[in-house]
Amino acid sequence: MDTFSVRDLREHTGDLIQDAEQGKLSLVTKRGQPVFLAVPFTEELIELGLRPALAISLYKEGIFTLAKAAKLAGQPLAAFIQKLGKLGISTINYTISEVNEELKDFE
Repeated sequence: MDTFSVRDLREHTGDLIQDAEQGKLSLVTKRGQPVFLAVPFTEELIELGLRPALAISLYKEGIFTLAKAAKLAGQPLAAFIQKLGKLGISTINYTISEVNEELKDFE
């Protein structure tokens, strides 16, 4: 998620639009305080609604945990995980070193 100040918008409106076209959220601030969140108008937004689409986006960007995203979406955690699975979004995010560390227990 990119952050723009109100002052930045005068010179970087194109960047905000480019982020939206790429499906990225953008936060606009004034004097360091959040003013609004620019949410791209996507098929996901239309199909799922604002809260679930926003929750999924914030989860995918690593800003929200699964639990926080499920709460924002207004869904139980298990239902949210199932929804992510149907959308092809992984809920398991291990690095290679973490996987190797886990596999040591099976040797």
